[in-house]
Amino acid sequence: MTVNTQSTGIGAEGDGALDVSQRKDVDLLHSKAVGLIGVLFLTLTGAAPISAMLFNVPIVAGNGNGLFAPAAFLVATIILLVFSVGYAAMAGKVSAVGGFYSFISHGLGRELGMATGLSAVVAYSVFEPSLAGGFAYFMNAKLIQLFNVNVPWPYLALGMIAAGAVLTYFDVQISAAILGVALVAEVAILLIFDVGVFGHAGHGAYVSVAALNPVGAFQGFPAIGKLTAGAAGIGLFFAFWSWVGFEMAPNYAEESRDPKRIVPLALYISVTLLGIFYTVTSWAAISGFSNATDLITEGQNNPATFFFDTSSRLIGPWSTSIMSYLILTSSFACAMAFHNTAARYIYSLGRERVLPAILGKTHSRYKTPYVASFLQSIAAAAVIIAFAVFVGSNDPTGQAYGQVYGLMALLGTILILSAQALVSVAIIVYFRTHHPEDHHWWKTLVAPLLAFVAQVYVLWLCASHMDFLGGGFPFANYIAWIDVGVFVLGLVGAFAIKATNPTKFDQIGRLIYQGVPDGMLADAEHAQGLKP
Repeated sequence: MTVNTQSTGIGAEGDGALDVSQRKDVDLLHSKAVGLIGVLFLTLTGAAPISAMLFNVPIVAGNGNGLFAPAAFLVATIILLVFSVGYAAMAGKVSAVGGFYSFISHGLGRELGMATGLSAVVAYSVFEPSLAGGFAYFMNAKLIQLFNVNVPWPYLALGMIAAGAVLTYFDVQISAAILGVALVAEVAILLIFDVGVFGHAGHGAYVSVAALNPVGAFQGFPAIGKLTAGAAGIGLFFAFWSWVGFEMAPNYAEESRDPKRIVPLALYISVTLLGIFYTVTSWAAISGFSNATDLITEGQNNPATFFFDTSSRLIGPWSTSIMSYLILTSSFACAMAFHNTAARYIYSLGRERVLPAILGKTHSRYKTPYVASFLQSIAAAAVIIAFAVFVGSNDPTGQAYGQVYGLMALLGTILILSAQALVSVAIIVYFRTHHPEDHHWWKTLVAPLLAFVAQVYVLWLCASHMDFLGGGFPFANYIAWIDVGVFVLGLVGAFAIKATNPTKFDQIGRLIYQGVPDGMLADAEHAQGLKP
């Protein structure tokens, strides 16, 4: 909403920040729309627990760590908790819809901030068509199973994007409610799976505490007959990949009821809950196999049935059937979560005039970034159409799942991991230069430094196994270059703005949200007809 005030809009951070809640030339999002639970639904669903488990555990076990797959998730949990220490401290100081973009702008300068902002836009933008490809693959299989109807995957993917565009047009509370239902459903079936497996310990399930040994996360396994050797790097990368989405919490700062408290809490809770859940569920999954050879064979040759065989045998076919439906709702909900975040990054860049100002507008009634959201839907649809034109539309497995889902997820994940590494450095610099009184040896120095080293290590793992991660598809050879190109383009754009429009440059990453007082918010909503 546009708040009518004569304030200068200078923020309280003392570092050139501009408080958007005190500006009359900036459209605001729906202030105080969601609480802690709402932010958790919006971020946890982005991590898509059932998709993360069913897609990634077979790869971690079959091509990475074997029986030590749970250890890979445990180690990833610890590292991301360390990252969250500094990230939460930064979120407590800078409340902005720009997330990475705003944090890096404050800590490392506007040039790197804009480069990261563009990278984040591209990353979250391609995650939506990635999930649309996964959705199309599973929906096609379900339609064939139920009705013997083979629908070309691009139509299914575009249909999902269209449905998401309609739902994200409305108030963020609607998105939070839909994502909440999807999240609760997928967590419930996975908890049933976990309890069912561990309940059969010694009677069809082979539970070993040794699978949790952190040392195992850094170990692969030798080749067994025709089975290829496992690489610890592959296991760790896919474990980290499972968390992409939790870092979106700061992007909802302006729409949360108490951003200084809610956002840091949401970060810690997201990482902790996902970490425990992923570790336990992956432990249950590998416990369904009596020996390492059977486990690795299933992971390499039949990943689609990795969970299903165990659930049908130990719990019942009904649980497998439910999982096969929840994969669809999870893919859709996850795509919606990434759509919301991409739209908010685009909106953030639009209201700071880095992108066209029209992208910084919010809906007069719903207070959603509807113009940015519409652009994101077009971009996602364009990716789907491009793949359909250049790689075809008759192979859901190789095209929709292998290329659209796999390659777009890889492209975006590299950008997100790079942004997280830069954010870790930005946190250290920001607190030492702008808030030395709040500098803490662990929260704002050692923890971010360890997180930086860990993120760089994961990126190195990615580069070392690009042939495997890219699935052998030719486009994979260009992914790293595309990511570098996006970052460089953002950097060059920042320097160009700095040289030609210093006023615009000064605002890059500096629009933060200090909060609209309840009385002012009520008056503004009444004036605009939002309240009687």
